[in-house]
This record gives sequence, C-alpha cells and structure tokens, in this order.
Amino acid sequence: MTPGFASRGPGSLPAGVVLTDVPPGRGADAGSTSDVVTELVVGSRVGDEAEAWPEALATPGPERDAALSALHELMLRAARSQVHRMAARLPGAGAVVLDELAHAAADGALAALLGKLDTFEGRSRFTTWAYKFAILEAATEVRRRAWVGRDVRLDDADLWADPGPGPAELAEARDLAGAVRVALNEVLTTHQRRVAVALLVEEVPIDVLAERLGTTRGALYKTLHDARGRIRAHLTATGHLLPSQAGTR
Repeated sequence: MTPGFASRGPGSLPAGVVLTDVPPGRGADAGSTSDVVTELVVGSRVGDEAEAWPEALATPGPERDAALSALHELMLRAARSQVHRMAARLPGAGAVVLDELAHAAADGALAALLGKLDTFEGRSRFTTWAYKFAILEAATEVRRRAWVGRDVRLDDADLWADPGPGPAELAEARDLAGAVRVALNEVLTTHQRRVAVALLVEEVPIDVLAERLGTTRGALYKTLHDARGRIRAHLTATGHLLPSQAGTR
C-alpha cells in the first residue's frame, strides 16, 4: 500500500488527504494572489506528500482511482478560480459556459500532468505543482474561447498603410515607422509577416494562431524570433538602430 493513500472507490479522498486553504501568493499565477486556493495536502510533510502522490498515480488499482479523483477535484477548483478571474474576457458568458471551461481545463491539466509525472522532482508540494497545470490550462481555455468566431487576419491586407501624420507625431517616429513598414513588406517572408502581424499587431493568442495554422507554439516562436532578427538587421543597415542595439530585445 502506498503511504498516505487508502484503497477507496473513485470519488473518495485517499486516507491522510485533507483539504486546507493555501495562503494568498502560494499559487503559480502572480495575478491570483487575491484568491484563496484550496489545496489537497497529505499530512503536513512535503517529503511524504511528494512521494505518496506519484506512487499512487503510477500504480493501477483502486488506490490510483482514488488519487486521480482527488487530484481532479484539486484541478477543477483551481481551474474554476482562474476561469472566473478571467471572466471579463468573455462578456456574455454565463455560469454554465464558465463551468464547462473549468471542467475542460481540469481534464486537460490532469492529462498533461500524467504525461509529465516522471518529471516531478519533489522540490515543492506535489499539489502545488499540479495547481500550475490547472492554472495554465484554464487560462488557455479562456483565451481560446475568447477568439471563437473572431477572424484571424492572415492575408496581406494593407495593414501598414501610412494614415498620414497626426498632430502629435514627430518626424523621427514617422521615419522609424516607415523603416519598419519596409522591413515587414520587403525583408520578411510571407509566412514571417503573417505570424508577426497576427501576434504583434492583432494580438492573437499564440495558442489560437497555432491551432488556426495547424502548427505548434514552438514553431511560431521560432518564426517570430527569425522575423525580429531580420527587422533588427534591416533597421541597423538603414541607420535606425545602432549596432550595439541590434542584439537587444
């Protein structure tokens, strides 16, 4: 029997697992410091908990079922907290929609955690580590839902047409803006330009853009990194950036 867990049916908390409130600031998201997060804790010793959870989750049987149920409950509570904290991004979304997002986030977070179970090093409470998965997954679900039905501009529309100088514009700023327009239109590849415009101008969440383009976050980060490098090189060549500035971000 794995220490800290008793054989119980699914939906029951393992023996030794209690519910306790975590003080503000313990969560993974600095923006949630005003929230009181419910954390599942095995006893009071981090070392015991760090060993008990992974062992229970890795061993098939009733013990694992109970651990999965308890862990999903933790993730659902954390996901609900994060979804409601970001609810302003979803105007018109009712309680049912928000709860659906929280459940989807908890399911996704649990699957992601199980896929990385062997990477847990025990340097923090296992439940604190698990909480991070739920927070990140909930934030992703909210951002994705916020873009449902919204167009992601991927064509070469004339987004960079010069609207003419405004009363507060300075000549130096206009000159730099013109140099950036040239770099976007002439230095970048079509794909780099589309990605840069979507992420930097349209502020499309990278998860949404990756889904629309059928690619990965890593591939988009690489494309954006290469695009920025080309733009910096162009601005350096035209005298808009000093060589010492070209390597800064």
